[in-house]
Amino acid sequence: MTQDHISFKGKITQHGKINAAYVEFPFSTEELFGKKGQVKIKAIFDDHVEYRGSLAKMKSNFHMLGLTQEIREKLDKTFGDEVSVKLWEDKEERIVEIPDDVKIVFNENLKAKELFDKMSYTHRKEYIRWIVEAKKPETRENRKVKMIEMILAGKKGI
Repeated sequence: MTQDHISFKGKITQHGKINAAYVEFPFSTEELFGKKGQVKIKAIFDDHVEYRGSLAKMKSNFHMLGLTQEIREKLDKTFGDEVSVKLWEDKEERIVEIPDDVKIVFNENLKAKELFDKMSYTHRKEYIRWIVEAKKPETRENRKVKMIEMILAGKKGI
């Protein structure tokens, strides 16, 4: 990350009543990035937890940076805590590495592969992570079958 970064501190805010959190981005994305909508970014929280995601408006007057439950656990922080953020605009192509056994399933289901390829990076990443994180081989096999069914049924994510 060689380009200049933006640093700020923010309070971790709960999104509605669900287990989701964000930090308000205190600057204008239009001034900094020339964009009013979503901005793809790379971030580092508290100088040690890396994240790749987006700044998004989400029907608010400001852009927000989501903090997944996994990130909050790595930071050992929760709603109301302060977090330091360094972020950069992410201009790299977002590629999801597809394991060989999943490629085989897609080769047998070309329509599902075509639909998968049209999905957002985030949705593709979710599907592959769901399969890769299976602890038992039979769970992995079942998830591959289920993924194909879900994609063909028009389900964009897990």
